[in-house]
Amino acid sequence: MDLFKTLKNAWRVPELRKKMIYTLWMFAFIRIGAHVTVPGIDTAALSSMMNSQNNVLNLMDVVTGGAFKTMALFALGVGPYITASIIMQLLQIAITKLEELAKEGEIGRKKINKYTRYVTLGLALIQGAATTYTIRSQGVLVNQSIWTFLVVLIGLVAGSMLVMWIGEQITQKGVGNGISLIIFINIIARLPKDVYLMFQTSGYIKPLIIILLFVLVIGFVVLMAQGERRVPVQYAKRTVGRKIYGGQSQHIPIKVNLAGVLPIIFAMSIMNFPQIITNLFGGTTNEIWSQILLYLNWTHPVGTVIYVVLIFAFAFFYSTIAFNPMEIASNMKKGSGFIPGIRPGKPTSDYLSDVATRITLLGAIFLAILAVLPLVFQLIFKVQVAFSGTSLLIVVGVALETLKQIESQMLMRHYKGFL
Repeated sequence: MDLFKTLKNAWRVPELRKKMIYTLWMFAFIRIGAHVTVPGIDTAALSSMMNSQNNVLNLMDVVTGGAFKTMALFALGVGPYITASIIMQLLQIAITKLEELAKEGEIGRKKINKYTRYVTLGLALIQGAATTYTIRSQGVLVNQSIWTFLVVLIGLVAGSMLVMWIGEQITQKGVGNGISLIIFINIIARLPKDVYLMFQTSGYIKPLIIILLFVLVIGFVVLMAQGERRVPVQYAKRTVGRKIYGGQSQHIPIKVNLAGVLPIIFAMSIMNFPQIITNLFGGTTNEIWSQILLYLNWTHPVGTVIYVVLIFAFAFFYSTIAFNPMEIASNMKKGSGFIPGIRPGKPTSDYLSDVATRITLLGAIFLAILAVLPLVFQLIFKVQVAFSGTSLLIVVGVALETLKQIESQMLMRHYKGFL
């Protein structure tokens, strides 16, 4: 009810209503682009390839809202941009100049965004070339000429860059984070068709039970997405001239799911990488390699264990990037802040590191459960589950974050009106 109440109140505000309408128009444009097939594609051969079993290319179809399965203009989606953003975040730690740019405020952020676009273009060219080569080797192109190859490649790269631009425009002129909302609407767009197919192939009772269970999972996801550990911080009083500063109590929020859905995405990418390379070179007849690929399939018991281990590894890796206990402890010490019962300096850093480790462990367990949940349901009910825990996490996380931004904009408007 709070969701609809917030949206209803936001719609009454002319400024927010314009932003929401603009966002909806961009959604419509995204969905149109997801159904415009790139020139040079043999649609019948493409459908046959995509419907084949254990084809890793089907996994990319989820976040593109069906665009990849039809090799549409937006087939690459926001994948290259997301990868480029992650690379730039990692480089900010390794390269001092980029770290300094990140601390320069708006000017530095614009420069980093400019570099991110260049990296996105490079990644889109690589991914587009690999995709085009793969479908060409499968006989999906109308002919094998280099010109057809280039037409398909240019169409995929142009579509990816256009999706990136739309995402940036939604962020600037609409509501919420544009890239996240594009993934959100693509997942939602696939849901009715997937649920219909699940009912069509498995009857009504089992799918209804699975949907009810996923409703409970949504509540669990909301709880974990908003969950955080608040570390209390006390600031000592200090006198400057005739004024007294400090003395107030604050807290450091440490989110349970600090890394979001990134560990699952990274783990799935690594698990799928050998199969992608195999498809890129036209498959393999080597029996040993085929057995390795079987073990790396996340539905295999060995693959499931590797998948969970990778999720834990990436969850802890990302937490070390996103949360720096030494820097926080240093800033607290400079501001005369301390955690009650903990000495400033290294003891504070060690305490925060210990708390973050325990919280990250809980978040990693949560992500692992979500990741393997569809497999568990499939084994229990013998039904092909239409949606995954990862998709639920993305949809719920984006919805909550967008609502928070809408509420904050409404609050700022009230403050401006009061002033």
